[in-house]
Amino acid sequence: MKEYILETCVDSVESAMAAVQGGASRLELCSNLIIGGTTPGPWLFDEIRKRSDIRIHALIRPRFGDFCYTDAEFAMIKSAVQDFRKMGAEGVVIGILKPDGTLHMEQMKELMEAAGDMSVTLHRAFDVCVDPIETMEQAISLGINTILTSGQRNVCLQGAELLKELQERSRGRVTIQAGSGVNAEVIRQLYPMTGVKAYHMSGKRTIDSEMKYRKEGVNMGLPLLSEYEVWRTDEENIRAAKKVLEEL
Repeated sequence: MKEYILETCVDSVESAMAAVQGGASRLELCSNLIIGGTTPGPWLFDEIRKRSDIRIHALIRPRFGDFCYTDAEFAMIKSAVQDFRKMGAEGVVIGILKPDGTLHMEQMKELMEAAGDMSVTLHRAFDVCVDPIETMEQAISLGINTILTSGQRNVCLQGAELLKELQERSRGRVTIQAGSGVNAEVIRQLYPMTGVKAYHMSGKRTIDSEMKYRKEGVNMGLPLLSEYEVWRTDEENIRAAKKVLEEL
């Protein structure tokens, strides 16, 4: 396949370097991927930039949960966009909805102005909007470069029908990027079904913590999440996905 995009979402230096070594096209930089990703700190950006010149698109999401934000949260989002632009990020990944499930055009216009010449991705707020076709047209009118979507389903294979429709209706005016559940085999199945050439994946594996002493009965967060499991991008998972894209 020519002109494909393989984006890896990462929330650590170690994962970022694994993605680079595996052949990712670019990084979506986050914190807290275990809850879907939140805005990363500038220190993480700086540490990765010291080690690689790969394109970095920063996710701007102030908290876990829905995409309807308070005035204070919007101010934080706008400031983060401006800050990552100053730091030299090549792109930002954003999205704001109104309570009725429509794209918040007024706030999105402000964020587009703040982003300036950075690439802008509309993130998976798109997957919980009320009308995906109208929202795609609005995103195009704003000058958004990419829409990251699972086809409004939990995993992208389930959303293949909508992904195909978006790909066809977009007519190259915006990049449709498939995300959620992506791996090498999913790409092999999804591309013939949809024609989508851009993919977003974590390529993660779970590794055991290096901690030897483990205090029983004390949780730092939700009891169902172990403090002694670490999510990391696996270089081989990224390499396998890249291989499939090159073969298609």
